[in-house]
Amino acid sequence: MAEKKEAKVAAEQKRQAEEAKKKAAAGQDDDVVGKAYDGRLMRRLMTYMRPYKWVALFSLIAILIKASCDVLGPYLVEVAIDRYLTAHPSSRSAFLSRWLSSDARHGILQVAMLYLGTLVLSYVLEFLQTYLMQWTGQKIMFDMRRQIFGHLQRMHIGFYDRNPVGRLVTRLTSDIDALNEMFTSGVFAIFEDVFVLAGIVFVMLRMKWWLALLSFSVLPLILIATRIFRKYVRDSYRRIRVAIARINSYTQEHVTGMSLVQLFSRQQRAYDDFEAVNRTHMVAFKDSILAYALYYPAVEIFSSIAIALVIWVGGRGVFRGAVSLGVLVAFIQYSQRFFRPIQDLSEKYNILQAAMAASERVFKLVDTAPEIVSPEHPIATSNSGSIEFRNVWFTYERLDAEKRERIARSTPEELEAMTDIEWILRGVSFSIAPDQTAAIVGHTGAGKSTIISLMMRFYDIQHGQVLVDGVDVREHDLTMLRQHFGVVLQDAFLFSGTIGSNIRLGTDSITDEQMREAAEQVNIHDFISTLPGGYEEPLRERGNSLSTGQKQLISFARALAHNPRVLILDEATSSVDTDTELRVRMALERMIEGRTSVVIAHRLSTVQKADTILVMHKGQLREMGSHQELLTTRGLYWKLYQLQYKDQELGLPATGLTPSLALGTD
Repeated sequence: MAEKKEAKVAAEQKRQAEEAKKKAAAGQDDDVVGKAYDGRLMRRLMTYMRPYKWVALFSLIAILIKASCDVLGPYLVEVAIDRYLTAHPSSRSAFLSRWLSSDARHGILQVAMLYLGTLVLSYVLEFLQTYLMQWTGQKIMFDMRRQIFGHLQRMHIGFYDRNPVGRLVTRLTSDIDALNEMFTSGVFAIFEDVFVLAGIVFVMLRMKWWLALLSFSVLPLILIATRIFRKYVRDSYRRIRVAIARINSYTQEHVTGMSLVQLFSRQQRAYDDFEAVNRTHMVAFKDSILAYALYYPAVEIFSSIAIALVIWVGGRGVFRGAVSLGVLVAFIQYSQRFFRPIQDLSEKYNILQAAMAASERVFKLVDTAPEIVSPEHPIATSNSGSIEFRNVWFTYERLDAEKRERIARSTPEELEAMTDIEWILRGVSFSIAPDQTAAIVGHTGAGKSTIISLMMRFYDIQHGQVLVDGVDVREHDLTMLRQHFGVVLQDAFLFSGTIGSNIRLGTDSITDEQMREAAEQVNIHDFISTLPGGYEEPLRERGNSLSTGQKQLISFARALAHNPRVLILDEATSSVDTDTELRVRMALERMIEGRTSVVIAHRLSTVQKADTILVMHKGQLREMGSHQELLTTRGLYWKLYQLQYKDQELGLPATGLTPSLALGTD
């Protein structure tokens, strides 16, 4: 059994290593552990501290004073022993002579009070520095998350097609947490350790340089141990990060799809797979624990060796009169304090390393410019609601500037000959007059939803023009352009909050009366009224407390409440039952009145009353006309109608088959 588990762990680690190589080759740096220090990144990170520079400066001053207090303690012990206990005062205490009493009892009390004062001052300064840096870290973390979230909202839709949601969420959560740890426990703590080390080295060399060098003789051993420690901790840190990401991903995926897991009785297989991923994390963490467990005792052993050497050699010096007893005691204390900052610096190395890797990923996201932005001087339009496509060619592929320029100059024949490009739309041209209803039908992948996305300029076309209100969408202000549209999608999305907040969706100008009127038009008001909270009824995440049909009707009410000039329905009635669909269809007649409407549907009964029906097939507009006109031509639309009509002739319910089954015979 144990061998089986070890084999699973080994297989999982091998798979992770292979995927890490693939990600590195593709420029995906989620699993890459960066350098411990990068000056360029650090300078950029420090710009976030600029608004809090005075707080940071005060913290730095507090650190300097605290470091001086830490160094001063053993020196006061040396003064007390040599000046008052052994009757051989050291000349190095001369600068205290004017304040210290010549009386032994009174002088020892003075030194003791000074020592106590340094301890109290050190405690107060540490409290202030810790509090202020934690406060500053939270402020910086707040600023960075606000900046990243604002940047994400400005990014074009194509960006989200290429970047998994989990990776973007990680930027806002764990990566920012790593940077916060650097600001609160990393940079300034390193300053403190460096100042303490420098102060101890300076005082020890001034006291007895040869005894100081004896204390430092174990440093090469500590440096070797530190180098080995960093190597193993770096590797375990990378594996822990990968394992945590896999645990989060696996858990999210299987909790979301729990119904399928149980439906296909896959619980044991899912459990075994999760156990392998979880065990990988445990093994990586145990390796990290082992590294720390070996490193810290090793440093303690080396520091003990240094102290033993000081006691041995220094003690002999005391007998010979070469070293005073106070100096020996001070050296013992300094030796104990000297190696603690070295241990801390090794730990801060990991914090800095994590922060540099996190900052590189965060700045890479922040520096990704949105590809679709409003023009510098947008053109104002009449808001007539007209839509026109002129010889539109479009692909979702990312093309370089040279290829885009070549496409823009090409003829339709030359574009068709470009076999290295997977065109989604090929030379599509049509127009929809204001206040008309246009329906788009076609098989899955024919380009129906793409047409809708291009109207709202979620993507930019490679050739041709898309005009709204007679103006190219690239000349519109994006916010004003998208305010013209009201969209109801097949998969209704509701946010956590209330039913009312989901209908308003942040538009405060929508009154309660307008919200209720919109709900009544789509026959959802009666249902909302039966809820305990009515329109203030809280919703769970994604509206999971409602049925699919109820969520769809709320999305209808949302679109109506915003009173758009152009109404888009993308398979909007596919998630409601037949009775509700009939009521919605009646409401649709009121919804489309006085506005341009674009309807995507598979059921021809939904689109028969449309003024214009566009039949898409393999990215091309193959037919266009009214319902009767298209039946007369006996083309693709007629074949689709015949298929659905035959179902009705046989007395069967409408199959709702996708047009791909009908159009596939073409």
